[in-house]
Amino acid sequence: MLFTWLRLVRLQHKAVILLPIILTGLAGFSYIKEWVPAWGVALMAFFSTLIPSIAEALDIQTHVDELKRLAAEYKALEDRFRRLARITALGNVDEAEKALAELMDRMDIARSSSITPPQRYFDDARRQIEGGHYDFAVDLPAGETPSGKKLD
Repeated sequence: MLFTWLRLVRLQHKAVILLPIILTGLAGFSYIKEWVPAWGVALMAFFSTLIPSIAEALDIQTHVDELKRLAAEYKALEDRFRRLARITALGNVDEAEKALAELMDRMDIARSSSITPPQRYFDDARRQIEGGHYDFAVDLPAGETPSGKKLD
């Protein structure tokens, strides 16, 4: 879900950078005045100055950086928890509890940012998972398939 949201936020960030440049270039291009009315050229110039101000007010760059960091942290934690459950927990219980405590501390730090994706990304992620886009076979007990069948 975070990676899907991050893709859109990156696209928005690129648009915020490129759109003012393109609009300014078009507004200053002399041939554009032959095809676009004067009010259209004025709107292009207006939006080319308005977009960077809005982006600055919304602090879009910070959102991109924070989303990149959190998506990477959650993915790393997912892998670490999987490894703990599948390997470490099968050994020394005290070591497993210590490792779990460390991972939970990292999870608490990741959660402390309280970043909340829009609901549509939760819904998209649920549809993708239910549609079989992701294979969680690595999380299943040995000898079991994602469909619940036992391997002989």
